[in-house]
Amino acid sequence: MSAKFSDHSKGLILTAIGGMTLTIDIPLVKLANGDLWSILLVRTGTTLIAALLVWSLWRRFGGNAPKLIPGREGLAVALLYGLGSITFVSAVFNTSTANLVFILTFNTVFSALLSWIFLKERPRPATIATMFAMMVGVLIIVGDSVGTGSLFGDVLALASSFCVASAITITRASGKDMGFTALVAVALPCLVAAFMVGRNGFDMEVPWWIILNGAVIMPISFFCLATGPKYISGPEVAMFYILETVLAPIWVWLIFTEVPSRQSLIGGLILVTALVSHSIWQIHQGRKRRAAMTLRHSI
Repeated sequence: MSAKFSDHSKGLILTAIGGMTLTIDIPLVKLANGDLWSILLVRTGTTLIAALLVWSLWRRFGGNAPKLIPGREGLAVALLYGLGSITFVSAVFNTSTANLVFILTFNTVFSALLSWIFLKERPRPATIATMFAMMVGVLIIVGDSVGTGSLFGDVLALASSFCVASAITITRASGKDMGFTALVAVALPCLVAAFMVGRNGFDMEVPWWIILNGAVIMPISFFCLATGPKYISGPEVAMFYILETVLAPIWVWLIFTEVPSRQSLIGGLILVTALVSHSIWQIHQGRKRRAAMTLRHSI
């Protein structure tokens, strides 16, 4: 019992560190005060260097490092994560932080729909109800942006959510280890950004914020959130992803006085409430199943 409790505690600590670290991603992008392509170039370039360095050290001293891009499925996943990175950073420049992080939670709906269509994993009624509630929340947020410049950014945020959900679905279908694939996938946006910077020039006032983001923040958050499922359940890990949804707009509000609109707060509240309620329900159902299995084995 103590070993299980120790593993569970380790998982909670890891995912809490990963979730909290991820919350400062968007504020760091804004603090750099640069143009889209310059920030994307430095952010993805430093992430790629950090990932390759860690992988090389793992391969040299560990001897059992996973493949960077495992086969055709790995190429598809890398392409999707790369496109997701481009649309994410572009959305930072074209919509509010609150809209962005609220809409990004919609990747859970996309994941459920794609799993239903391609993996034949029919969602439970409670999941369908949660998906419907989240759709309502996103429609409220996006509806508030109609006729304004931020509608384009909201669409980019939805595209980023869809790319990540598609990558997750392919990963689950393949059963391959894609641990480093999401990190090396930044090579695609890095090349695109390098081309655009070569044409338009480099423009960033404080590049150290983005170097910190790409070299430290992103690797730490991805590593911790990817390792957490080894020790705790998926729904529990998902709870810590919500930290960015809740805290990132607060950090941006405190630093930049960027106040979310009333419609954005209403839609975001619906999204977070639906997602948290569903995650708690999943955790409860999982505990009931484990208790039932323990009872059957003891009889």
